[in-house]
Amino acid sequence: MFAALLQGLLLGFGACVPIGPINIIIMNYALRSYKDALIFGLGAMSADIFYLVLITFSLLQLLKESLFLDIMTLAGALFLLYLAWGIFKGRHQHITKQNYTQIPSYKLYLKGFSLTALNPYTIGFWLSVSVLAERSGSYSTLVILGLTLAILSWITLMPLSIYKSRHLLSEKLLAYFALISALILAGFGTILLSLTILK
Repeated sequence: MFAALLQGLLLGFGACVPIGPINIIIMNYALRSYKDALIFGLGAMSADIFYLVLITFSLLQLLKESLFLDIMTLAGALFLLYLAWGIFKGRHQHITKQNYTQIPSYKLYLKGFSLTALNPYTIGFWLSVSVLAERSGSYSTLVILGLTLAILSWITLMPLSIYKSRHLLSEKLLAYFALISALILAGFGTILLSLTILK
């Protein structure tokens, strides 16, 4: 019983801790506003919960259709490139309340949800989870609970630690961080785009 919960926790942290597009965007928001970073993260987590619901009703297998995945991959690639351009343009923006443009919460939430939902790797991850849940039998609920707790704790605590320590970073260093973030996101977007075009 405890082993199933622990398995879910480890799987959840294994999925959300590595640096990827979602974490990079959360970090960028956290440098300016913890609330914005948290709302974006909750949007991303809602997409994960959406896929969990599909697993529950055994509907996730339908998303393996080639055309559907191609459309999602293309949309996700273009979205990542758009976000990369936005971060690149704002890389010299000073972190002050006067300079920071507040984004409506619903837009942040939808952005987090959309980016996660459109990521084909997210579907691949949840397909793997569905197999693991099936093998866990009666303990599958504990695996999913552990996984959900891990993701929730990460999107809550990671941006909080960045927000609280942002005063330790110089404006020049933050501009470099934004530049590197934009390049990484553009790289992810380009890879996804090439997977669709060169298929």
